Amino acid sequence: MKRLQSIMRPMSRDKANTLLLLLACALVLAPNVSNLPPWIVAIVSVMLLWRGWITFRGNRMPSRWLLLPLALLAMGGVYLTFKTFVGSEAGVAVLTLLLAFKLLEMHAGRDLFAVVFLSFFLLLTNFFNSQSLPIAFLSIISIIVMLAAQLSFQYTDAIPSLRKRLQLAGKILLLAIPLTIVLFLLFPRIQGPLWGMPNDTRTARSGLSSSMSPGNIAKLALSTEVAFRVRFIDTVPQNNQLYWRGIVLDQYDGRTWSKAATTRRSTLPTLQTRGEPVRYQVTQEASSEPWLFALELPNAAPQLAGKFVGKTPAYELRAARPITERIRYDVASNLAFNFLQQADPVSLKQWLALPEHFNPRTIELAAQIRSKSANQQLAIDSVLQSFRNEPFRYTLEPPLLGANSVDDFLFSTRAGFCEHYASAFVVLMRAMGIPARVVTGYQGGQINPVDGYMIVRQSDAHAWAEVWLEQRGWVRVDPTAAIAPERIERNAATAAATETVFGGLVNADSGPASWLRSLRFQWEAINNGWNQWVLNYTPDEQKNLLRSLGFGNIDWQTLVLLLLAAGATVMALLAILLLGTRRKRDPLEAAYAQFCKQMARHGYARLIYEGPRSYALRLQEADSTLSEKHKHAAGKFMALYEKVRYGRAEQWSPSDVLSTLKSLLTQIR
Repeated sequence: MKRLQSIMRPMSRDKANTLLLLLACALVLAPNVSNLPPWIVAIVSVMLLWRGWITFRGNRMPSRWLLLPLALLAMGGVYLTFKTFVGSEAGVAVLTLLLAFKLLEMHAGRDLFAVVFLSFFLLLTNFFNSQSLPIAFLSIISIIVMLAAQLSFQYTDAIPSLRKRLQLAGKILLLAIPLTIVLFLLFPRIQGPLWGMPNDTRTARSGLSSSMSPGNIAKLALSTEVAFRVRFIDTVPQNNQLYWRGIVLDQYDGRTWSKAATTRRSTLPTLQTRGEPVRYQVTQEASSEPWLFALELPNAAPQLAGKFVGKTPAYELRAARPITERIRYDVASNLAFNFLQQADPVSLKQWLALPEHFNPRTIELAAQIRSKSANQQLAIDSVLQSFRNEPFRYTLEPPLLGANSVDDFLFSTRAGFCEHYASAFVVLMRAMGIPARVVTGYQGGQINPVDGYMIVRQSDAHAWAEVWLEQRGWVRVDPTAAIAPERIERNAATAAATETVFGGLVNADSGPASWLRSLRFQWEAINNGWNQWVLNYTPDEQKNLLRSLGFGNIDWQTLVLLLLAAGATVMALLAILLLGTRRKRDPLEAAYAQFCKQMARHGYARLIYEGPRSYALRLQEADSTLSEKHKHAAGKFMALYEKVRYGRAEQWSPSDVLSTLKSLLTQIR
């Protein structure tokens, strides 16, 4: 019972303030949990719980002789993990551990400020890995709680309630918003990675790789991560025309398709295009690969600030360095075309190469089909017909394949997805003497009706084939369309009809009218708007804004002067606003202060510890040198003041009280 009473007893002020500070630190550290090594997360968690237990129980803080070896061991672990203390990942790890250990070594007021300032610094590091809207929202919450914790330690007497402290912290944050907007708009922008910090090379992102072997695309097909978004300037093409060209794979070792290190064909094949090109803007997520995606075939390589992008002879878009941050580019593609240039027979050999002693049954089958086909097109149609009519099936969970993977697939399992069919088709084509290669990328996309952007997810990853036909050049052939046409023809209404959330308990896209589906579209549109309008404020966007305001071709010196002028103006307006809204002095207190001032002139200044009643009694003492008139007026003044301030005086209106008090002040002047 005593223990229960002890628990239920109101918490002391120091305990409550410290627990609020721990909560603020936990909020600051939370976004980086998934980016830190598990052992650091475990140590920091133990430290926070340890500090909370000490606070709750009122125990003594641990000795520095205990904390110092632990801290040195933790720093050693950081060095062994990252091989450095420099860099975003290692730096964040060090700062996180320092904050955790500092919480166990708080003995004075300056330690509190060290924790608060370190927390604010760590708050910025949360944006190293993500600049998403949820992270921004969580950061605002963290700032409010951290400010409330800091304010809690500043009060020396009565402390306001937690709600009022949070409200005050929110007001402080609101006051900072105008100056933040000015800094965001006018601070000189530095040309660099779009929408983010350059990532360390250890960072891995999902996306298509430069090779393909069974299982690669299946992993992506299970991911709903956004690969890129597209805003079409012209009419949106039909879904079966949405082949987002990525990487062309032309080398096969019997198990894995990869890109040849060198190619003898270095010239870009000439195209004869028909119709108007489709123009669109792509916002591509980081992939840690150098490939950019465009509808086949892009007319020209897009221009990216600070990043070279070229078009390869296979009409791939390739950057000089891996894409480690979100990028945006404009591109145009012609969907109707013919190749004018005939291939060099020598160069065609690289697209006929097959490893020896692999897939003998497939080689034999290819010979049979070729012998029965009058031309290349009939041979292609025959293979597609067999995929369509024989018991092949489409599945994302195919059986495992052996060393002769194509033989196993064509004659045994007959179950697979796009990469199985594309790989088998290209092997058959090459075995029949038809140059062929595998193309990987994405197929399809989903239009968000809220903002009109097309979303292409990792689940849209796809592989198809290209064959070289005389007089036509490279021609796209999608074997998956023969076995699973719905994979190609699906549209926004059915694309994610089976997508589920919460472990399959809820179907997020049960139909076009599903409220979950609508909610997801709304959320994705908000996220996209955040990306496009807030994070996409590049130096070019800043120049466009200033040009629209009449500051054309502004240099950085003028921009700094404009920033200072705008900042000073905002600060002046805020100061005027705060002065205008400052609470007016209570007229009753003003009258009492005037009374005390007048009494001081008569030689009876109020003592600092003296309350109204004690003061009034002293003024009315027999040996007082005040005149009877002044004594009488002072007595009436103090009686009325005490009654109104501490008692009930409903019969008195505020105006009557003030009028009477002013009249008495006049009498004792």
